[in-house]
Amino acid sequence: MPIIASVSTVNPTYSVQQSDAEKLTYALFKNNFKNIERLLKVFDNGEIDQRYLCMPLKWYRETHDFEERNQLYIEHAVNYGVQAIQKCLNNPTQLDRPISPAEIDAIFYISSSGIATPSIEARIMNELPFSTHTKRIPIWGLGCAGGAAGLSRAYEYCLAYPQANVLVLAIEFCSLTFQKENYTKSNLIGASLFADGIACALVTGEDSAIHTTKPKPKIIGTASKFMPNSEDVMGWDVQNNGFHVIFSKSIPAIITKWLGPFVHEFLETYALTEHDVEHFIAHPGGKKVLFAYEEALHFQQNKTIISREILRNYGNMSSPTILYVLKQFLENNPQSKEIGLMAALGPGFCGELLLLRWE
Repeated sequence: MPIIASVSTVNPTYSVQQSDAEKLTYALFKNNFKNIERLLKVFDNGEIDQRYLCMPLKWYRETHDFEERNQLYIEHAVNYGVQAIQKCLNNPTQLDRPISPAEIDAIFYISSSGIATPSIEARIMNELPFSTHTKRIPIWGLGCAGGAAGLSRAYEYCLAYPQANVLVLAIEFCSLTFQKENYTKSNLIGASLFADGIACALVTGEDSAIHTTKPKPKIIGTASKFMPNSEDVMGWDVQNNGFHVIFSKSIPAIITKWLGPFVHEFLETYALTEHDVEHFIAHPGGKKVLFAYEEALHFQQNKTIISREILRNYGNMSSPTILYVLKQFLENNPQSKEIGLMAALGPGFCGELLLLRWE
């Protein structure tokens, strides 16, 4: 079975305290919400202390058209993407030796916050010594489910090609989509929650020439699930000046009712129950989302400690966030044979699950 051999993360330049983000939002929205003080409580109640952004806070006070936003997305994605790949392939705490980009057979590029053709991984391949035969698989539009889905697709690639080494590169600059003149509750909630992040994972087939002596998560199986006619749950409303966030308040309730049966059915396929899961690698979509996970799966809060820690220190970065959580689990060195369950949800509405076993 394929394994996740290395995970890296890169934080954008600007660290922003939640209190400063709240002050900026108040200054921009105070004249357009009658109950702005009450609505701004989402900043205090969201259990986020700080986030990382690709631009200084003053940049978000100004008006920017879609062309400027997207050009910044491309520039930052290439720059930070190169850094994340280099960290992933030269990771002494997780790999026995440095890996050359020339040893990589395929790159899955995951994003939903900007567009580029040629896609970002092609531009990165001009910056690093990849083989000209490296397969490129850009995946756009899966939002918060993207990081987990990227690992699932890399798993399937390595099943088909057991000698393969595959990168999953997830990059989001959610802050570049911020609309300072969009006076909706969805936009205000998004301003309190979303952040920028970059993560890269190396997945290797069971016959790969890359070996490691450290226990690593082997991907045992994956599952995807789609909810029909749910386009209004989350996503983008694309307008002339860029992406406008769609964020339904019903998301926690949907998770509570919909996720539990999905997970239980998935685990039963492998003769497991939620009691066999030692490590729950959950995408922290927000405080209410994590609580909904716990309710749906009958987990105690100790199962979501790491997800809550990532949310507190980084916010919701969309697709890279699950890889930030996974990296922390790797650094905690789970024991051989322990079982992990990875879960992430995204626009569609959809869910992605991975069953992991450390070996």
